[in-house]
Amino acid sequence: MLKPIKTEEEYNNALAHIYELMQSDIEEGSAKSDELEILSILVKEYELVHYPIPLPNPLDAIKFRMDQMNLSENELSTILGNRSRKSEILSGKRKLSLSMIRKLAETLNIPAKVLIQAY
Repeated sequence: MLKPIKTEEEYNNALAHIYELMQSDIEEGSAKSDELEILSILVKEYELVHYPIPLPNPLDAIKFRMDQMNLSENELSTILGNRSRKSEILSGKRKLSLSMIRKLAETLNIPAKVLIQAY
């Protein structure tokens, strides 16, 4: 019977068992398929508590997303208002305003909780 993962040993055992299940040929909707899904959820919950991933720096997130979307800094100027404002923001001299955060979240699809952090 599956139960919550509370220790590092249980976590490692769960990971090993997930690996074994993933190596076998599991039919969708089978008991093993359900076991794999539930065990994965338990591992995810354990990892959220014991191995949290910090949010990225807002400026790094903007630069990363621009790179992913193949956007130039000129295109970012269009989103933020003007060229000097863009330069001040990317250099860290100016903080993002609420309206900028809204535009960036909508246009670049960056979660607002990333953009509102102190930096």
